[in-house]
Amino acid sequence: MPELNKYSKVVTQDPSQPAAQAMLHAIGLTKEDLKKPLVGIGSTGFEGNPCNMHLNDLALHVKDGVNTTGGNGLIFNTIGVSDGISMGTSGMRYSLPSRDIIADSMETVVQGMSYDGLVTVVGCDKNMPGALMAMLRLNRPSILVYGGTIVSGCVNNKKLDVVSAFEAWGERVSGKIEENEYQQVIENACPGAGACGGMYTANTMASAIEALGMSLPYNSSNPAVGKEKTIESKKAGECVMALLEKDIKPSDIVTKTAIENAVTLLTVLGGSTNAVLHFLAIADAAGINFSLSDFQRISDRTPFLADLKPSGKHLMEDIHKMGGMPIVLKYLIKLGMIDGSCMTVTGKTLQQNVSTIPDLSFDQKIIFPIDQPIKSSGHIQILHGNLAMEGSVAKITGKEGLKFTGKAKVYDGEYAANDGIQNGEIEKGDVVVIRYEGPRGGPGMPEMLKPTAAIMGAGLGKDVALITDGRFSGGTHGFVVGHIAPEAQQGGVIALVKTGDTITIDTEQKSIQLEVSDDELKKRKAEWKTPSLKVERGVLYKYAKMVSSASQGCITDN
Repeated sequence: MPELNKYSKVVTQDPSQPAAQAMLHAIGLTKEDLKKPLVGIGSTGFEGNPCNMHLNDLALHVKDGVNTTGGNGLIFNTIGVSDGISMGTSGMRYSLPSRDIIADSMETVVQGMSYDGLVTVVGCDKNMPGALMAMLRLNRPSILVYGGTIVSGCVNNKKLDVVSAFEAWGERVSGKIEENEYQQVIENACPGAGACGGMYTANTMASAIEALGMSLPYNSSNPAVGKEKTIESKKAGECVMALLEKDIKPSDIVTKTAIENAVTLLTVLGGSTNAVLHFLAIADAAGINFSLSDFQRISDRTPFLADLKPSGKHLMEDIHKMGGMPIVLKYLIKLGMIDGSCMTVTGKTLQQNVSTIPDLSFDQKIIFPIDQPIKSSGHIQILHGNLAMEGSVAKITGKEGLKFTGKAKVYDGEYAANDGIQNGEIEKGDVVVIRYEGPRGGPGMPEMLKPTAAIMGAGLGKDVALITDGRFSGGTHGFVVGHIAPEAQQGGVIALVKTGDTITIDTEQKSIQLEVSDDELKKRKAEWKTPSLKVERGVLYKYAKMVSSASQGCITDN
């Protein structure tokens, strides 16, 4: 049997560490407890966000699970930023950087405190990849607990979620709804604890991490409120002790095949384009070669099968009601789309985890049969061209069309674009260009949910395209292309676009092209000057100086 306290014994068993042992006695550990492994329980719980407001309570259940199976569970906290609350404000610049701060802080606590294992209790979308990146850097027995999804709101017998509130703003601005109905949507869209209900980034990452094998079965589909999540949290504490006993580490679970399983599932589900950034960073932390071309390869071979918001009708709560994510995974394993031989945190393979559950029934209307896909290939398309020499990411579900040619309407920043939309400047056939919102130019690569939701709310979703060197919320839908690299701040061609230029986006040819001659582009580049960074010190300044390109996952530790 492996040594369960091989890290913590440095402080708990070494006679030359009396001060450390005295401090551990001060927190209530006995001499016998000091022989047991120390397990860090990293919670991103905080009161200011429904996704995170209940996580500290779940962490207590995890601790109970650790303590009742022979360990010492020790809770610590780290930060979080609510995308929904910060969206459209300067606060959104801190969202993506928070992923790396979370990873750094969790790594710091576990290394600094000599913990033997790690359970993370996470809720919002940057929490999950940040926690997973820390686990991979540490490579100590670890498990991730997702706080679960919110229940849907309702007004006039219509299901609501947080994106309903953003789109209601576009409807209000365009005069489609009155102030009273607008206010009713705001007050009822988010009824309580849990992450955004559709297949937005939080549920995308939770689903993909379950397929990856780093969370327990049903982790992604169990709702935030209810006995399932409470029971699961305690079981996670018990399972991390089993991982310690078997010496199963993240590197034993997160292989290239496991990442391919995760990306296959998020493609089937029509998940968020943010997963591209996050899985590039996760693969980097794992030391695995996984690039934009791998996303395209998987998207080409994987059909889009799920009628889930934002492009469809249903929410994660509906997946839970039909039997949970394991039923979907079992179906994909049966089809040979996912490799069921991969190890998971249960100590069993994916195939073994789902072997006794029922098969997917097609009485439900959420997951389509393989021979009746919504789209025969994936929604994530990696586009290259003179506008994106390093690549860009499009989210094309098939409802938007496959090709768009239009005249550029250029905005230097999201706020200018939001004003333009509100002032009625956007017309049918326009390609809205929002630039200087990349990882360095933002800084922080903010999400463009507010302008895309406003465009949808104004009824222009099928008639307008939007491209940006920023990124999109998982709640975004429409003909959109983000992650354009090189970004404008680095002199990418997106910085040279002028209002009135013709832009062609062709997802069948995987291309995004500015219809301007090379000679004209050279002339414009010679006249272009690098703008000063928007910040001069602090977190965002450090981020802008350290962050890699979006095409590499916006990593900060290389």
